[in-house]
Amino acid sequence: MEYVFKLERIADYLHAKVSGNNDPATVSRYLKDVYDACLREQCPRVLVEETLEGPGLSVAEVFGVVAKASEQVWPVVQQIAYVDTNPLHDFTKMQFAEVVASNRGVNVRIFSSVRNAKQWLSSASDARSERS
Repeated sequence: MEYVFKLERIADYLHAKVSGNNDPATVSRYLKDVYDACLREQCPRVLVEETLEGPGLSVAEVFGVVAKASEQVWPVVQQIAYVDTNPLHDFTKMQFAEVVASNRGVNVRIFSSVRNAKQWLSSASDARSERS
């Protein structure tokens, strides 16, 4: 499957839609594209909607990709809502990815739906507005 990265600006966050093969190279590529988009758009908040084909990554692959990507995100990317739309992928591995990233200081949450991810980003935005 061909790699596709689509980006849309929604209010105060970016919505990245990614499709392609599910392998460590593709995941690393789109994480770099997300970083570059946040830097270019000067927008530190992003919703990643992933639709990758093929079996899920192994635990070792998940750890390797997430650990490497976590090294450079802050302060360019400060909040990530993440949805894997492939129902065949193991959600517990996504939760593992969340733990790996969170342990490295990345503010990331894994969601089972785009709707819930958007609500989380919106509630975080509302909380920031109230503090201003």
